[in-house]
Amino acid sequence: MNKRNFDEWLETFRESINGFDYYTDFAKVYQNAASLKDEINILNLLVNANNIEAEFKRVITKYPECLKAIPLLLAVRSYEMYCQDDNVAVTYHFGRMQQTPEEYAYFMRETGLFDMLANHIICSLNDYVTGVEVGLDSNGRKNRGGHQMERLVESYIKKSGAEYAREITTSALNHIWNASLPSEFLPDKRWDFAVRTSANIYVFETNFYTSGGSKLNETARSYRLIAEKAKNINGLKFVWITDGKGWLSSKHALHETFSVLDTIYNIADLEAGILNTLLR
Repeated sequence: MNKRNFDEWLETFRESINGFDYYTDFAKVYQNAASLKDEINILNLLVNANNIEAEFKRVITKYPECLKAIPLLLAVRSYEMYCQDDNVAVTYHFGRMQQTPEEYAYFMRETGLFDMLANHIICSLNDYVTGVEVGLDSNGRKNRGGHQMERLVESYIKKSGAEYAREITTSALNHIWNASLPSEFLPDKRWDFAVRTSANIYVFETNFYTSGGSKLNETARSYRLIAEKAKNINGLKFVWITDGKGWLSSKHALHETFSVLDTIYNIADLEAGILNTLLR
């Protein structure tokens, strides 16, 4: 039975743990933009062209490889794009030239790319593509958010000085640490971390939720079952480190797990040194 006060513990949950590098991974942005640098430079010849359609047909006929950069101008990461209107219904191929210059010109005209390139709306395709990559990188924030919590927890595990492993299964733990955890205890479950001390092996799960949803209820129920199974295994401790105001909408489910799992912690607990005490 957890002796801490659940409501007081919940009050210490954080709104966010976003670091300065959460919003945009500029190293990735620059790398992606540079991957099509030559093709973009060729297409940059079209900026402010007097007869853009004629110039476009000339350019892609002489340099068909520059077609690869066209989807990116529309913030699309695919070499195939389906489009239809009253005149056509066609899948355009940009990995290599499979349609006529006239057909590609129709695509450029109808998507508005010709208008953007010819009418002084942008001055440099290189700068424009960098901006597109910044926008596309926002899709990676979800993954970065998840990894932020893992990195945070790992930093405290390191400070404890204990031996640990990342993203490891129960079966692998038995092998690398010559442990004797029961084979029926979630053998294929990949733990975020595992820590070995002289007395126990600790398996860790970590997460942070900024918003609620049914997933949180299922997560709490799942970890409650794991906690109950782990109690019957000598030398094994299950640790769950979670945080985030998203839990406010699922606090009943979290409370149920809190009631049976003494080793459930949040960021405030980490800051208070709980791992130094737990893993000594």
